[in-house]
Amino acid sequence: MSETVFKQVNYTLDGLIKGIELGQIGLPDIQRPFVWPNTKVRDLFDSMYKGYPVGYLLFWDNEYVPGHRTIGADGKQLSPSMVIVDGQQRLTSLFAVMKGVPVVRSNYNSERIRIAFNPLERLFSVATAATNRDRSYISDISTVWSSDTNLFQVANEFLDNLREARDISNDEERYIQDSVAMLAGLSNFPFTALQLNADITEEDVADVFVRINSQGKTLNQADFILTLMSVFWDEGRADLESFCRSAKVPSPNSPSPYNHLIEPSPAQILRVGIGLAFRRARLRHVYSILRGKDLATSETSEERREEQFEALKEAQDKVLDLT
Repeated sequence: MSETVFKQVNYTLDGLIKGIELGQIGLPDIQRPFVWPNTKVRDLFDSMYKGYPVGYLLFWDNEYVPGHRTIGADGKQLSPSMVIVDGQQRLTSLFAVMKGVPVVRSNYNSERIRIAFNPLERLFSVATAATNRDRSYISDISTVWSSDTNLFQVANEFLDNLREARDISNDEERYIQDSVAMLAGLSNFPFTALQLNADITEEDVADVFVRINSQGKTLNQADFILTLMSVFWDEGRADLESFCRSAKVPSPNSPSPYNHLIEPSPAQILRVGIGLAFRRARLRHVYSILRGKDLATSETSEERREEQFEALKEAQDKVLDLT
């Protein structure tokens, strides 16, 4: 048997969330945008609450040059030591709900996912106007983990609101308190991660992903390059997305990339920029080039990476120029 290219690492959900907050774990754009419906996010929390397994995560040891940001890492204290390859939708769901932050949808719009919880029935629901009015629901479970509140405050406020609608027996009060405590306890939910070695190539990572996740999207070279842009040139990635978003919406009163026939994706526009910058139609080696790797010597340098990104920036400015 060949030597394995991964190791097993165990986490708690709280450890994963803190790793993302600190910047140690990078949530990459490999599977961006966020495509899970809110009902699937609800089901994820319901499964965890019931103590069911919810699958493993696949990480890749990160070799990015220290001192640079990762995706969503503004103000983070640490450089990323790993990025997540598989399970990103699950981890994004958990982080977005627990921290109350928005996700980016396929139309590039931001949306805050709100999940409601009924402590008496121990029932999760996608938050609606009806659950917001219903005093038997905690309208947004993110309050349970908010730094602005504590567990007793959430439970007491819920009980006070429910008492305004009906009487609560002592048994019901204890049951509600236990339900809320169990909800807060999800921060200790165990996760297993398979951590790929840092020295394997992006082609190997993509191959592993496809082999173990037949229902997931196939990773290609453009996915990895877009992720790398989010690390070292997030403005460029944002410009690509803005251009593609505008290409879908008519703008009669101002110049616009809107096109009646096609709706380009960031990966498609990226290919044009790469072709102009590096005179390459295939992306096989472009990821390595943008990391600052000398293809002849296999040596990587920060100076070389900066030079290659400058070439891409200059080319992309021309590609996105409407004139």
